[in-house]
Amino acid sequence: MKGFQLKFLPFNERSILVEWPSRIDEDVLKDVLLFKNIIQKNLSKVVVEVIQSYNSLLVIYDSTIDDFNGEIWKLKSLSESQVDDVNLESLVWEIPVCYDTKFGLDLNEISEEKKLTKQEVIQLHSQPFYTVYFIGFLPGFLYLGGLDHQLQFPRKSKPRMKVEKGALAIGGHQTGIYPNESPGGWNIIGNSPLEFFNPQQSPPCFVKAGDQVQFVPIDIQEYEKIKRDVDLGVCQPKFRKRL
Repeated sequence: MKGFQLKFLPFNERSILVEWPSRIDEDVLKDVLLFKNIIQKNLSKVVVEVIQSYNSLLVIYDSTIDDFNGEIWKLKSLSESQVDDVNLESLVWEIPVCYDTKFGLDLNEISEEKKLTKQEVIQLHSQPFYTVYFIGFLPGFLYLGGLDHQLQFPRKSKPRMKVEKGALAIGGHQTGIYPNESPGGWNIIGNSPLEFFNPQQSPPCFVKAGDQVQFVPIDIQEYEKIKRDVDLGVCQPKFRKRL
């Protein structure tokens, strides 16, 4: 653990909230993931779930907590323990994306407002490695950090009632992919043919918090080919170990 000043707060009768400094930061993420791993390893008999966000963990117990002070003391002790044997290996995933205007419904607006060509927008968006901070909002929705400041763009004042599955979007200083059809207020700039959530697989989402993703531009023909392979269940996302 990095020595952050943590807050331990009773959340409800079965849960305790642990908070780190409120910022999007890879050091905070590593600390959150490490402590999540420690809790799951040491308190598995009494903790049923640990829910993660950018800078917090919600620790949910299997029954009502009778002694909050005692449970918080146990958590504090674990946070101060020495851990050298926890494996937090992460991967880098290549995510194919078609930025064609067929999918990029808001690409023109962003291009004009930012005074960038569409190709410049695509290049700026597909160059970075984005860190996956957590998964939420929808099952398989990746919260990604690392969007170039030139592409940061306000969310739409009037959300769309229907955003297509696989839509690649920008919302404020974040970017992400809608894993399923959904209402949404982010700006749509492309679409990925990959399946980001499948409850029939284990794990249902192939990406996890702590991994990185990089978007790889593809044309419509390649998009259709990958989509067919995904539908046939013969497409495996490409990845490599994160150094």
